[in-house]
Amino acid sequence: MSFWQIVALLAGIVGLGATIGATVSNDWKSTSRASSVITATWVFQGLWMNCAGNAMGAVHCRQHHTIFKLDGYIQVCRGLMIAAICLGFFATACALVGMKCTKIGGSDLIKARIAFFAGFQFFISGLCSLSACSLYAHRITSEFFDPMFMAQKYELGAALFIGWGGSALCILGGLVFFLSLSEGFSKSQSNADRRRYVYSASYISSHGKSQAQLANGKRPPPDYSSPSQQFDKNAYV
Repeated sequence: MSFWQIVALLAGIVGLGATIGATVSNDWKSTSRASSVITATWVFQGLWMNCAGNAMGAVHCRQHHTIFKLDGYIQVCRGLMIAAICLGFFATACALVGMKCTKIGGSDLIKARIAFFAGFQFFISGLCSLSACSLYAHRITSEFFDPMFMAQKYELGAALFIGWGGSALCILGGLVFFLSLSEGFSKSQSNADRRRYVYSASYISSHGKSQAQLANGKRPPPDYSSPSQQFDKNAYV
């Protein structure tokens, strides 16, 4: 189980890194205006900046002027990617505490619950990143294939594919965490059942011995270890 938890943690961390890289990238959509190789100009845009470069290697970027004039889908994608990063950080911290191979977190049942919460956060983080990249890609493709759209048309940028890869790894890490926890919960349940059985067996054994002594006319010896059994000298007067 520890091996699969390590695999899930590594997948989640790599997915989180890809999500961060996609969020800060400026290549969510791109286009080229080229009459020749020498005069080629590339225009690409991200969630935070608009950039333009030419064949000579010069690149100029400027930030979006204000969030109030941005398109709604860009603001939604920003929120989803930020949420995915935050959930990924919390999931990584919880996974380090809840993994079986670590020495912190408490009992096996508590560590299993923490690991389950970490897997759930990884899964939701992947869904947020997947939703943001898919929404952005849908907007690009809709504008590109719309014959009535007369403005500049863009194509899918590299950041979208990085975001899709990161979201897939986060979702995979969350699912592997879920699958690795079934053994932990079953083991904790079996330990609890075993303790309950031992207690019941000891109680039945002692109770049966007392009943046998009473049936033979013998009174079981009093237990003087309890304070309630300590009588003074006038107890039988």
